[in-house]
Amino acid sequence: MKILVLHGPNLNLFGRREPHIYGTTTLAEINARLEALAGELDVSIATLQSNHEGALIDFLHEHIDQAQGALVNPAGLTQHGVPLHDAIKAMPFPVIEVHMSNIAAREPWRAHSIISPAVRGTVQGLGPQSYLAALRALVQLVNDSRQP
Repeated sequence: MKILVLHGPNLNLFGRREPHIYGTTTLAEINARLEALAGELDVSIATLQSNHEGALIDFLHEHIDQAQGALVNPAGLTQHGVPLHDAIKAMPFPVIEVHMSNIAAREPWRAHSIISPAVRGTVQGLGPQSYLAALRALVQLVNDSRQP
């Protein structure tokens, strides 16, 4: 099973950017934790961080026939990423939206996600654990869908 992990704009700054909100865990550390968990779950992951919406969309398109699911932290595209929303809807596999912070408890403009209607579910507010919980849930969803 291959799972995609997409990290949106500015997430390369995890560990430095607003540590009072996002903590001090770096993106490299998050990816390493995901790799370790993927090994335990007997799945492979392919990760991409980009500050460009088109690169995230291209990554989904490139893996449309190879992946069985995806985790997406749209970051700043959460409220305005119509093309990303449309790309997610076009995927034949489940996608889970991930946020380190609880976007509903932050600034009012952050509370609405344009991505949420396109995904299977959302995990947020758990810091780096959001990614790990989302990976566990996604693998379970894919495995459940394979049951006769």
